[in-house]
Amino acid sequence: MEELEFINELKKGKQSAYSLLLDEFQQQVFSTCLSFVPNIEDAEDIAQEVFLEIFNSIHKFNEESKLSTWIYRITTNKCLEFLRKKKAKKRFAFIQSIFNNEIPIESFKYLTEMNHPGIILENKERSKTLFQAISQLPESQKIVFTLHKIDGKSYQEISDITNKNISTIESLMFRAKKNLQKILENFYKNES
Repeated sequence: MEELEFINELKKGKQSAYSLLLDEFQQQVFSTCLSFVPNIEDAEDIAQEVFLEIFNSIHKFNEESKLSTWIYRITTNKCLEFLRKKKAKKRFAFIQSIFNNEIPIESFKYLTEMNHPGIILENKERSKTLFQAISQLPESQKIVFTLHKIDGKSYQEISDITNKNISTIESLMFRAKKNLQKILENFYKNES
């Protein structure tokens, strides 16, 4: 089926088109969610939200980009939204614990749960350290680094997903690598 015909079938609400959409994109969306939120249960929840968003807003899809690009854009946005909410909840819980004169909850970095099957490193400790370092990057660098290095997207694909030009993507990737290098150097210095 041609992409334009497929999109029209989705817009008409055809069940067979939605089934095909799930078959085609379910694993890719889930893998991208795992790249940003390396916890299987949370990634599954976000992936479900992504498909709900696709179903609810397919009529808004203007076909200026490929369907897959639009889906990756939704997926990335849903992951970032989840991470922002998670961070806000932690701040709120911490502040609440201070005002209630309770012992403050332990400072815990969310991106330390390592269930991501795509990252193969020598051991779990290195994976944990890498995701902690990635979580410290500025949002735009985190998106570019994750999509390129973990999800294997080309600079052109990332440009399409983020609506940024390729030179900006290259610059963000360069800065992400430099920042990760500094973060990891500082981590290993502190470990010694």
